Amino acid sequence: MAKLFLNLRNVPGDEADDVRDLLRANAIDFYETQPSPWGISAGGLWIDDVDQLARAKVLMADYQARRRTQAREDRTAAEREGRAETFAGQLRARPLYVVGVLAAMVAIIVLTLALPWMLL
Repeated sequence: MAKLFLNLRNVPGDEADDVRDLLRANAIDFYETQPSPWGISAGGLWIDDVDQLARAKVLMADYQARRRTQAREDRTAAEREGRAETFAGQLRARPLYVVGVLAAMVAIIVLTLALPWMLL
């Protein structure tokens, strides 16, 4: 019976392509299910053979470690060069949006804390 190897919900396209290439390069047989038209399923990568699944998990752990390291290096470089997205940068670029989100957050917190006392 096939086992789900990778649920493709919220997986960036480049990462999904890298995982497909990784599986193909290591001769691991897999098949892919497509996302449903109604958004219930995001699709996934499935592996039939249990032995290949174990090997694929080891390869995936190594891939994720390399991707994490690369992402951290990219973030550090962006911070050093001043390209990193920050709260202050967002506030300068989209002040109404940021203030609106902050106001909504405060309203939710106030309602969450005050509503039980108001209903007593």
